[in-house]
Amino acid sequence: MKSMLKTVTMLVLALFLSAEIAGAAKQKLIVYTSMKESLIKALKDDFMKKNPDIEVDSQSAGAGQLMAKIAAERESGRIMADIIWTSEVPDFYKMKDDKILIQYRPKGADQIINPLEKTDNYFTPARLGTLGIVYNTKQVKTPPKKWQDLFGKEFNKAFAIANPALSGTSYVSVAMLQQTFGDGFFKDLRKNGAKVGKGSGQVVDDTASGELAGCLGVDYITFDKVDKGATLAMAFPPELLVIPSPIAILKDTKVLDAAKKWVDYMITKDAQQIVANNGTLPVRSDVVVPSKYNLPKAADALKNGIKVDYIKMINERDARVKSFLDIMQK
Repeated sequence: MKSMLKTVTMLVLALFLSAEIAGAAKQKLIVYTSMKESLIKALKDDFMKKNPDIEVDSQSAGAGQLMAKIAAERESGRIMADIIWTSEVPDFYKMKDDKILIQYRPKGADQIINPLEKTDNYFTPARLGTLGIVYNTKQVKTPPKKWQDLFGKEFNKAFAIANPALSGTSYVSVAMLQQTFGDGFFKDLRKNGAKVGKGSGQVVDDTASGELAGCLGVDYITFDKVDKGATLAMAFPPELLVIPSPIAILKDTKVLDAAKKWVDYMITKDAQQIVANNGTLPVRSDVVVPSKYNLPKAADALKNGIKVDYIKMINERDARVKSFLDIMQK
């Protein structure tokens, strides 16, 4: 009996030690991201299932907050995150110039749709964000088809654009529209009573509540509201606003192999299907976006998306924002 008890005890100890060793062997990967938590959770769960030796922790916040956090961590001596993934493309060019990113071309990079130039493999798109005309279907009975439809009576004194001084996504969108249509577009919007809102989420909230008839809105923010019952729809005029969401490895990472695996994973078909299922465009043309979102195809988004020089856009930011606000806040 004692012999059996001793054997059982040794087996239990062996199992316990094995579990401890397995746990200790796990690499911990930290991801800073501005993506919605349901999306990042689905990606983490799938990745960890495929890579049981890596534990992924994420911190979700607005891109501005994350950049401020990274700046503070740099000041203190070390950036704690291994991965950064947001929708603020200009931030990635700045991080590249600041030499805080690691150069890495992920496996399968030749299979993705990449509208970015001069990245030198320091960052890679992992999602194609789209913006369009979000409208409340109770107030707008004729779906807009072109940007100039915003000058009509259904949007009179009831359309808003997030402040580009506060929102990087809004700034890029405003710059794209300025580049395509000139300041005259915003002058005509203002004549029709268009307003400047606060954040990208706030203008969609105000459209969902009926305070606005429409806004310049982000795809997944809008579809999140629709999935929860909001009477919203999204229209995509021919001149598409497509903003990639880059992913990059931060130079202070202590788990470079795990970080590379995460970036590799992010552009796989499985990961991109999760991205598509969450109401935003994948970077792979072989991934199907659920029809309920009525999004343009990824290849069409690349073809019809307004082309921009992000480096030039960064340099012109202050002047462009001032020009926009001078018009819209008269």
